Amino acid sequence: MMKAKYITPVVTVMDKEGNPDMEGCGKVYEHLIQGGVDGILLMGSIGEFFALTMSQKKELIRYAVHKINHRTQLIVGTTSMIVDEIIELSRFAKQEGADAVIILPPYYFPLGEKSLESYFGMLAEALSDQPIYLYNFPDRTGYDLTPEITLRLVRKYKNIVGYKDTQAGMDHTRELIKLVKGEFPEFEIYSGFDDNFAHNIMAGGDGCIAGLSNLVPGLCHSWTEAFAREDLEQVSVLQKKIDRLMEIYQVGTPFIPYIKEAMAIKGIIDCACSSKPFPKAGEEEKEHIRRILKKTEIL
Repeated sequence: MMKAKYITPVVTVMDKEGNPDMEGCGKVYEHLIQGGVDGILLMGSIGEFFALTMSQKKELIRYAVHKINHRTQLIVGTTSMIVDEIIELSRFAKQEGADAVIILPPYYFPLGEKSLESYFGMLAEALSDQPIYLYNFPDRTGYDLTPEITLRLVRKYKNIVGYKDTQAGMDHTRELIKLVKGEFPEFEIYSGFDDNFAHNIMAGGDGCIAGLSNLVPGLCHSWTEAFAREDLEQVSVLQKKIDRLMEIYQVGTPFIPYIKEAMAIKGIIDCACSSKPFPKAGEEEKEHIRRILKKTEIL
């Protein structure tokens, strides 16, 4: 039996002023849990963590823990450019009852290999009583958290338990799986784009932490089930469907407002608003999204 997990980096539903709408967020958590996702990642990139104040983040964590109520795994994004804020928010997440945290490398200025290793080492020591996932997103940070650095960190810190690799291809993730899982089979390695899910599992990884599951959690869950049954024909059918849905990521830049628009068209959320200065989908983009959803029989 092939074990595969699909974790949703959940969108943060916002009101017209760009503040988190708790009730709207709660509806999305419920939609994901009913859809069968294996976990929820709160305040990832798609969750617009970078646009939330410390008090908004804490309010969101408290609400999510209460609403999700341990019905699925809850991982909290605690990335900040201020180290003390990462530590404070991570400790707060644990105290409230979240299962783990996920942290990006610092962005804007790249760190050298030794500096990056000591940065995550410092965080792992400060948060020694809670599980940490590493988050690699070179398009956003400007540099790579390499498989070699990762292996050295995992050898030293038992609380570094997994890694999300948001890269278009599978080359980097495959190297990571070979190097780190070769020595630590329990270490979890996830791809950050939906269309890499099947490739990740076939290469020996654990699945995906990827955004389309906000829109189609049931479809993503059935993909994990197809793997559990070793039904490769169904795996292939769902791969093609997801490949077509990936077009939503290309509707506009950045992709977050357009994923939200697709969710609004589907009736999952009432308002497709995002944080400032993100654009709103215009009529042309809405029509484009509707065409994608119709083509993939989602509408």
